[in-house]
Amino acid sequence: MPRIARALVSVSDKSGIVDLCRALADMGVQILSTGGTMRALHDAGVPVTAVEDYTGFPEMMDGRVKTLHPKIHGGLLALRDNPEHMAQAEANGVAMIDMVVVNLYPFEATIAKEGTTLEEAVEQIDIGGPSMVRSAAKNSRHVTIVPGPEHYDRVLDEMRANDGETTLETRRELALAAFEMTCRYDAAISAYLREQFRDEPGFPTVIAPRLRKVADLRYGENPHQSAALYRDLSAHEPGVAGAVQLHGKELSFNNYLDLTAALESARDFAEPTAIIIKHLNPCGAASADTLAQAFEDAYTADPVSAYGSVLGLNRVVDTATARCIFSTDWLEEVIKPRFYAESGLTDVTIISAFVEAIIAPGYEPEALEILKKRSKNIRLMLLEDFAPEGRRQDLDMRAIPGGMLVQGRDYDAVLPEDFRLVTQARPTEEQIRSLIFADRIAKHVKSNAIVLAQGTHVVGCGAGQMSRVDSAIIAARKAGDRAMGAVLASDAMFPYRDGLDAVACSAIIQPGGSRRDDEVIAAADEHGIPMVMTGMRHFWH
Repeated sequence: MPRIARALVSVSDKSGIVDLCRALADMGVQILSTGGTMRALHDAGVPVTAVEDYTGFPEMMDGRVKTLHPKIHGGLLALRDNPEHMAQAEANGVAMIDMVVVNLYPFEATIAKEGTTLEEAVEQIDIGGPSMVRSAAKNSRHVTIVPGPEHYDRVLDEMRANDGETTLETRRELALAAFEMTCRYDAAISAYLREQFRDEPGFPTVIAPRLRKVADLRYGENPHQSAALYRDLSAHEPGVAGAVQLHGKELSFNNYLDLTAALESARDFAEPTAIIIKHLNPCGAASADTLAQAFEDAYTADPVSAYGSVLGLNRVVDTATARCIFSTDWLEEVIKPRFYAESGLTDVTIISAFVEAIIAPGYEPEALEILKKRSKNIRLMLLEDFAPEGRRQDLDMRAIPGGMLVQGRDYDAVLPEDFRLVTQARPTEEQIRSLIFADRIAKHVKSNAIVLAQGTHVVGCGAGQMSRVDSAIIAARKAGDRAMGAVLASDAMFPYRDGLDAVACSAIIQPGGSRRDDEVIAAADEHGIPMVMTGMRHFWH
């Protein structure tokens, strides 16, 4: 293409714009501009022509109409190698515009401010900006679109190296960035207006995810799969994608999944709580008066599976807790003796205290230094906004080939007043507390899920089996002697009594709803076990 002779510049974010336009002017480029951008350039001594002087049509309606003019869009859309286009342009006094430097009104920043009114938000819906961006990007064969300050240096360097021209490859890359920008912008507007205009809750007819790539990952779930991390710009919470990594190796695809499972589980509890995740399931979980005690109780649940785990801690990590994590001495002197004594599973081999990653709302300085010294590879993730209330508004979206499944997120949990006692035996106050804890953990275990708990710590977990009785058998095997006296939580109904018969527990919590509920209740009465039904299922596929 010929060297750039004319550029239209109109930006909301004025970072670097004076330096860019001064450099363009030095290369002989005529600058057209509007409003605040024009004033900033004029004040800086950069030669600039007002768009209204160029079009012969005044800026009007408080700036709502200024660049929506045939001399602007004709100059952007004309195909330079089409004689008919060029003849029509000449006949109508339309000069070619070779570059557009535009970024859009700060709609997202405006609606993020507390107290923003609908009228204020609507005024930040840019019309002329996206129109110019789209026109320039559509004609990227001939026009260079520059949709943000992050592109300024590249464009200038290329023009200097190519006698005032840009390459087709660069123009295509910038056009793609421009359309990605307008797509994200329109998605933000539609999402906001949906909330404002719709009185009744419901799923949107069209979902336009606003996802920005944060990083390329080494690989996906397996080394032969490529992967990347994207952040959802429309989410009401930062989540793991918005956490800050303080230390350790690069996070893997599987790390992000496990950290999410750890976060979702840990923030479900008000008390100091430690969650130990392995392959998305809590193999250990506990609440206690202190975080250090919760971590010890959680680790004792299944120290075999805890090897290579990810931790979710819902309190600032203190020194006492940090001294336990990744500690061989602690494993040998505390965990092994306690596990063998309580479970009776003395033939189980416990390898080491290896931890892959931790997510927590904070770290005491000394605790952070202890963890860094313990391992150069352990990933330490900081998420200060650990459990924002706004997260309840976000949707759970899961991709399937050819589409997306969307549902509300499962943040509901039962309380004692939700219980329906269905057996002759009644649970004690201590059992009720334990049942609430076990039920909340079962929500985060892959279905079919069976959780055994003593007090407020897990002692056995059966996850993801095709039959509920198999999950019950696995949970009992993991618990060993600790199954005696433990309470049992099931994420869904018992289809038959065999699941109850497989575990010698002390109390049961389950949703109910089976055709054979009467048989299951009769089995609980035979065993003298109190059982409550909640009516709330927590399948997690």
